[in-house]
Amino acid sequence: MKKTIRLIFLLIPFTFFAQEILPEVERARVVDEILEERFNILLPELMDRTGIDMWIVISREYNEDPVIKTMLPATWLNTRRRTILLFYRNKDKNTIDKLAVARYNVGKSIISAWDKEQEPNQWKRLMELIEERNPKKIGLNFSKDHNIADGLDKTDYDEFMANLPKKYHSRVGSAEQLAVRWIETRTPREMAIFAQLTDITHSIIAEAFSEKVITPGITTTDDVVWWMRQKVTDLGLETWFHPTVDIQRNNEGLVSHLAAFSAGEVEKVILPGDLLHCDFGITYLRLNTDCQEMGYVLLPDEREAPEFLVNAFKDGNRVQDFLTQNMIKGRVGNDILAKSLQAAKDAGLRPSIYTHPLGTYGHSAGTTIGMWDAQGGVMKDDGENYPLNPNTAYAIELNATVNIPEWNRDIRIMLEEPGFYGEEGFRYVNGRQTEMLLIPRPKPQLGN
Repeated sequence: MKKTIRLIFLLIPFTFFAQEILPEVERARVVDEILEERFNILLPELMDRTGIDMWIVISREYNEDPVIKTMLPATWLNTRRRTILLFYRNKDKNTIDKLAVARYNVGKSIISAWDKEQEPNQWKRLMELIEERNPKKIGLNFSKDHNIADGLDKTDYDEFMANLPKKYHSRVGSAEQLAVRWIETRTPREMAIFAQLTDITHSIIAEAFSEKVITPGITTTDDVVWWMRQKVTDLGLETWFHPTVDIQRNNEGLVSHLAAFSAGEVEKVILPGDLLHCDFGITYLRLNTDCQEMGYVLLPDEREAPEFLVNAFKDGNRVQDFLTQNMIKGRVGNDILAKSLQAAKDAGLRPSIYTHPLGTYGHSAGTTIGMWDAQGGVMKDDGENYPLNPNTAYAIELNATVNIPEWNRDIRIMLEEPGFYGEEGFRYVNGRQTEMLLIPRPKPQLGN
């Protein structure tokens, strides 16, 4: 009886997901409720902090500003014609106007303020709204340093400035700080959902790196990749990038970072003794995950991973610890990177850190902490001087190079986990991998 119970327990992770995946109509409800909270609670606070009392977001159908894409209601898959959003914050009265210079309301919060029959010219109507409010600082989405905050195209910028009364020209500036804060800041409700999303991601990886999917000697890395893609589709979810699965084995040399992170690696048959690595993320309720985990294919006489691989994996976790301990409010990305790398090296590790913001976008806006090809720090236009802010999420992405004498070669322990930086410091969104996934899972009841 005990053996039967144990067997059922072993099979559960490969059959069920701990979190319910909502049907489309419920997803739309949740997305719109979160938008209401963000517009009415978060946005006024961000406008006050950044000193912008009027934010104008202009975009055209199929050429969407990355910011406006995060503001559209669930039933809007694209903007319509030219959509202009105007947010005006009156701090003294503690009010915020949310207007659309468009033919339609944009969701529940943003009300149409343009009657084309009364004023045929969209730009003239926008200027009327501006003059009525007489803002001190008008923010537009152009930025040299943050690509996601640079969504205003030249045509619309030129039209806006040509129609704007001269007295307001000196009040126009970049809204990059506001745009980045809008993109990077997560609400408590979003983080509750993020934990569920990450749990689903972990469950898919655990199933992919199991005997349910992998038969050593038959299954290829590409088979696993497409199984993951199909699993996501079958669950009614999406991926925001094509997954990768790669192999490190004892008779092959260490490949470059470029090869390790490329979807173009040569397809290989998975064999006993292989060290597996995957890079995988999904999209759900307008949030994105980004995870890298590792697995080991047991040799016929093994019931656990070799000790030298277990110890190597611990080095990867140690690099994670050095990084997250250096994530301190107000510290810029290059400073976090330099301090974390030095601390890891002082401990005898061989680290590489390339952590990026995560959330509304997979490669999101905010504090960038290294890139795999920029371990000396990123350039200014990659967010070098942007500080770490509370209530932000990150893909804690890095690796540790470890020499394995038993294999006569170096290997990389490559890890990536969603993490959250809040007022109380750093935490992982849904835990982190601390042991390699074993393929097949050991069955203690069968003995050796």
